[in-house]
Amino acid sequence: MSVIWVDADACPRAMRDIIIRGAERSGITATFVANHALPLPRLALIRMITVPGGADAADQLIIERAEAGDLAITSDLPMALELIEKDVEVLTARGESLTSDNIRARLNIRDFMETMRGSGEMTGGPSRQNAQDVREFANAFDRALTRRR
Repeated sequence: MSVIWVDADACPRAMRDIIIRGAERSGITATFVANHALPLPRLALIRMITVPGGADAADQLIIERAEAGDLAITSDLPMALELIEKDVEVLTARGESLTSDNIRARLNIRDFMETMRGSGEMTGGPSRQNAQDVREFANAFDRALTRRR
């Protein structure tokens, strides 16, 4: 049985709510991993794992425990690469599917932008999440759950 792994440190509340409803509807366990406790409902299919603080502790736990066929929600590209290599399906909080076909290009862009910022170039960060992002995530997440039925 698949598991939904959520990199919950940076997962917006709207996405958490969608994931919880989807887990209930599909009967698939959703495991939220963060370095602090989150207010989650006490339901049999919803789990919270709190990891000690530290760089990438939540990411490492998910990478270690995720298995082929699981679904992971994260926008952390290096983490996504490791999960994809384990045949874990990866969605971002904006509903983008990260795959073996697009992850390396995304990492190259990320590294380029980091280099630009390191040289003093102001590149800005991602835009704030909006209602369209929430809809796109909900639709992509629903399709991912449907594939698991």
